[in-house]
Amino acid sequence: MTEVEIFSMQFLFALANIVFIDLILAGDNAIVIGMAARNLPATQQKKAIIYGTFGAVAIRIAATAIVVWLLKIPWLLVVGGILLLWIAYKLLIEENKHGGIKAEGTLWAAVRTIVVADAAMGLDNVIAVAGAARGHLLLVVLGLLISVPIVIWGSTLFIKLINRFQWIVYLGSAVLAYTASNMITEEPKLKPFFDQHLLIQCMFIALLIAFILSAGFVTKKHKHTDRPLLSANKKSGESH
Repeated sequence: MTEVEIFSMQFLFALANIVFIDLILAGDNAIVIGMAARNLPATQQKKAIIYGTFGAVAIRIAATAIVVWLLKIPWLLVVGGILLLWIAYKLLIEENKHGGIKAEGTLWAAVRTIVVADAAMGLDNVIAVAGAARGHLLLVVLGLLISVPIVIWGSTLFIKLINRFQWIVYLGSAVLAYTASNMITEEPKLKPFFDQHLLIQCMFIALLIAFILSAGFVTKKHKHTDRPLLSANKKSGESH
């Protein structure tokens, strides 16, 4: 990538997109870090956070580089796009991903827990960032360097914002759906068709985004309406 491309609007837009995806999908990873390190002495907590985060980022960069390379194989952009559409939908309907994280009593056990938990939780992030990077590893690295400090020190605030303003999650899901639909239209086997029919391309992208947001909204609504019924049935069963 040349210096002109690095400072182009397209590059900056892609970088902003990656940072936002990192924050939406990994913003709650600080909960994992906090839960794994909370039983350590204060002096070791900082070390666990730094070492654990460094290890997690190294694995994330390596995994994303592999996925960026894999996406160059014919039709895998379409597969990656479909997976990312599922991730965009899942982002809207998921509520808790941290139930299995336990506190550790030693520094290296905490570091190991942070790295392993992040690797397990980070698959969504890797696919999304690889798609948004469009083959440029520099974007992946810069995006992580910008977003990781925010994830570690500012994610608690970010989580509060998400809980307070639900539209942030919908915006994040829309960004992921947009990235996914772009991946599909950029597939070399399909790109010539979409390049010749820009209106169809725009309609295709808009329809996918609308479909994911609508499906997530309906599923979430049904979840919340079913919950009071389950609670009421449980209480009536207990009374008998």
